[in-house]
Amino acid sequence: MTITVIIPVYNAEEFIQKAVESAVQFPEVQEILLIDDGSKDNSLQVCQEMAQKYPIVKALQHEDKKNHGVSATRNLGMDLASQDFVAFLDADDYYLPNRFDAEREYLRDPNIDGVFGAIGVEFVTEAGKQKYLSVINDTGLTTVRHHAQGKDVFNGLIQIDLTFGTFFSLIATTLRKSAIENPKLRLNESLSMHEDKDFIIKLSYHCNLKSGFIDKAVAIRTGHENNTFSSVQNKSKAYYINQEKLYKSLYSWAKEQKLPQDITEMFKLKEICAYISQKQGLSKYVNYALQSITNPKLLKTRYQYFALKNKL
Repeated sequence: MTITVIIPVYNAEEFIQKAVESAVQFPEVQEILLIDDGSKDNSLQVCQEMAQKYPIVKALQHEDKKNHGVSATRNLGMDLASQDFVAFLDADDYYLPNRFDAEREYLRDPNIDGVFGAIGVEFVTEAGKQKYLSVINDTGLTTVRHHAQGKDVFNGLIQIDLTFGTFFSLIATTLRKSAIENPKLRLNESLSMHEDKDFIIKLSYHCNLKSGFIDKAVAIRTGHENNTFSSVQNKSKAYYINQEKLYKSLYSWAKEQKLPQDITEMFKLKEICAYISQKQGLSKYVNYALQSITNPKLLKTRYQYFALKNKL
């Protein structure tokens, strides 16, 4: 097993070295792509220093050297990756020594396309901790609730199986490169948030994913005030705007893939709920009534409660 680790970099000069050194410890990691996304600090210089220090590290930029966002940067990394497997890491996060232990066992099976695990959190500033907790009121693991493989992962992520959980992190995910090339799976560059959730749902449909370590962390997310994932307060208007964009993306994809009608309609209903949740006071109820006329199934499913109670 040989792995390319893709690390998008944006204004993360103080964290890059720790991220890189957490990845070079593994013999399977044969390539690390540090891709600077138009940083305004000294990140590019640090990337270049890491490339000089470690032969497997490559310091790269977008062709125009401008900022394109994390999705475009990860996509570039997947296009450039030369090894049989790809793994992800953010420049301000780091791997733990057990990061690829499950992969060593499960990816011997050529029918398994990817393995995902749990991540923990480490707060490096008090401001970062408070910001993190305003979005994710939990300092435990980011993980799912039980083991699964194949379509059971997909059914769990889209909440057909309500006991599974709705998210696992890309930085704890390893994918067979051949599996994401056919069909070509890439992150949606039009999403500024939730692009990773959009991606893993689509991955879980097209690929045979298997849970690895879900009861202990294999990587650590650092909590600081510049975390992009906590840039929008939970349950704010901006939060629901991004939720609407997420489910609009999934609805369009489900139609394109000709997924079962109940799944396609579910994504549409969640898109509608996110739209209604942006409204306040009487406007919320007026929009709920109007949407129920054109989408009567909103009145007949559990999603009718989500729109009015702001739960997705």
